[in-house]
Amino acid sequence: MRNENASYESLEPLFYPRSVAVLGASENPNKLGYIQVKALLDGKFAGEIYPINPKSQEIAGLTCFPALVNVPGNVDLAIFCVSAGQVQQSLEDCAKKKVKAAIIFASGYSETGEDGARQQKMIAEIARNNGIRLIGPNCVGLVNTINGLVGTFSPAVMSHPLQDQRAVGYVSQSGAFGVLTYMAAAQHGLTFNYFVSVGNEMDTEFADVVEFMIHDPKTKVISGYLEGAKDPVKLCRLAKEALDCNKPIIVMKTGRSSAGSRAAASHTGSLAGSDQIYDAFFKQTGIVRANDYEEIISFSKLFLSGKLPTGRNTVIITSSGGRGINEADRCEANGLHIIPLSEGTKAKIKQCIPSFASAANPIDLTAAASVTNPELFTAPLKALVEDPDVHNIIFTEFPMFWEGDSPHLQEFIHTCRQSDKFVLVTSFPLEGMSIPKGTPELEKNGIPVIPGNLSPIRSLAKLVEYSEKYRKNQILCDHDVPSKLEREETKQKLHTLLKPGAALSEFEASQLLAQYGVPTARKALAASSEEAVQHANSIGYPVVLKIDSNDIPHKTEANGIRLNIQNDEEVKAAFSEILRSAKKYKPDAIINGVSVHEMLSKGTEVIVGVTKDPVFGPVIMFGLGGIFVETLKDISFRVAPLTRQDAAEMIEDIKAKAILKGVRGQAPVDVEAIIDVLMNISDLISDADGLIEELDINPMIVYEIGLKAADALIISNQPVQEKTEVRG
Repeated sequence: MRNENASYESLEPLFYPRSVAVLGASENPNKLGYIQVKALLDGKFAGEIYPINPKSQEIAGLTCFPALVNVPGNVDLAIFCVSAGQVQQSLEDCAKKKVKAAIIFASGYSETGEDGARQQKMIAEIARNNGIRLIGPNCVGLVNTINGLVGTFSPAVMSHPLQDQRAVGYVSQSGAFGVLTYMAAAQHGLTFNYFVSVGNEMDTEFADVVEFMIHDPKTKVISGYLEGAKDPVKLCRLAKEALDCNKPIIVMKTGRSSAGSRAAASHTGSLAGSDQIYDAFFKQTGIVRANDYEEIISFSKLFLSGKLPTGRNTVIITSSGGRGINEADRCEANGLHIIPLSEGTKAKIKQCIPSFASAANPIDLTAAASVTNPELFTAPLKALVEDPDVHNIIFTEFPMFWEGDSPHLQEFIHTCRQSDKFVLVTSFPLEGMSIPKGTPELEKNGIPVIPGNLSPIRSLAKLVEYSEKYRKNQILCDHDVPSKLEREETKQKLHTLLKPGAALSEFEASQLLAQYGVPTARKALAASSEEAVQHANSIGYPVVLKIDSNDIPHKTEANGIRLNIQNDEEVKAAFSEILRSAKKYKPDAIINGVSVHEMLSKGTEVIVGVTKDPVFGPVIMFGLGGIFVETLKDISFRVAPLTRQDAAEMIEDIKAKAILKGVRGQAPVDVEAIIDVLMNISDLISDADGLIEELDINPMIVYEIGLKAADALIISNQPVQEKTEVRG
């Protein structure tokens, strides 16, 4: 049982304790209790260390105490190097000593089944009642490289030298993989300031650590390994906070398979997979999704350079034509634009490179540059920084022997520092060729050097996307909402219509959508063929007739639709045919009547839908509608509620957005009207308070000006919904 009301400030004793007690400390160098004491000493922990063992007088040169109660001063943090059977008593001892935080390595809890889960709940209750913040159990601990707190039994964490720059925090739901990532980062010159393995997340979970790092001035990038969000609502709020203060969150989220998808009645429900929703959530909130730990390392290094890219236009400078082409392909594949250079810029470059070199993009200096004329690497840079169309400059090679004080290197650095262009050096990952001698001086001056095996191009593309999201976030988007009284009246009607576990008839669904400002086709409900004729004449021919029944949500399957009806006689015939077909399809169905609709003129068909995700709750979908939704599956998702920016990005995400903008002489459609509908559906879902299971508007016909919903399906929740914790 987690303490959901505890604030991030209460985690301070976990990261910055003034004193640490090691429970189960040992004199045996092979025992966990000795390894932990030695790790604190080797890490030069800036505080008191109290080994606890009733059988020892001294451990690793430190006075050993028989029990916590015998420690003369206060204890901020206790590290449990004891078995699962000893944890409860040890935690009760911590409560008596008023210990503020604890790290529990022991396994054998919720990961083992019901008995372990009960034991975990019991110790969580003890901690909660006594205000003790916990990491674990079943974890590898916590490391703070700033104050030397090495609260882990993994000796690998201290096997690499620490760098001066320590501004990237890392939190992991996997202990072993987290340690491997920590080591890989260290090997590539990136020292995490914090490493946290949250284990079973009994008290402190992934989002809690993220929250601490957001408010920690020493952390500039928050990274991690995520298997599933325990509290997606909190993570969403934190992502917004992080974006507001330009502190990127980059996570490696596993589980890309569609195993989490479920069969559903609506198009939206059947098309939504768990990983798609996570992807949408990350895009929506500005969380950067890493494909692997290499991207965490390279993205962090790029961000720590201190510049954000101002766009996607990219120029490559190379001394190998083949490598330049290869990197150009990689840039384009990841959304970076390898632009043709202007004639003016090319002319300036040609003045300072040999005649046999190429001034086109990629700029090929040829092998001579790396062997006989390394100063050529600086020459085209001066022309590129003056070109307003250029945003990013990538060097696929760099002079290997320029020292930090080399005049050529200093000239290169000066040129970069005077410009807002994002400059990246990505060297070939070959021993002896990957790290130029001037790298420390380059990185100190905001020019990252990243070998190609760390996916620097992919990470640069992700940094560009983050930069775009951050800049858009600075512009607040307002959504006009009805008065509070109008909204409350509409909400009451909504709750009256939604009967648990039932589908609304299309006529009811259309009425509900209209109340929320979604334009629908004109329609009327007829109980007889004569009444249908009257409605058809009122609406105007041609018309459409549809069966209206809460028991027949899919009218096509029941042969319950007739299109393009031109006169009174056709209305009467269609009315009778539809009733016969419906009764044959579902004899026990309650028929409300036959609805008469206006026949909408041809336009662009899109779909707007809602499904209920087990992790994130209501999720809104947009894509091409009609038959294309199943065949092309060109769709995008966002977690409700939406901002206007979210709605606009949903439209931009689909591959067929060019159709909406107008192709082959066709006029563009009313994109703003689509955004309005998405926002209105977001309001509807918020007002429904979880009562809507699925919703489809398919198709919605969009015109050059305006749009109309041609068909709608709304399904209510089942009567009993048990809340379960689901991890993707």
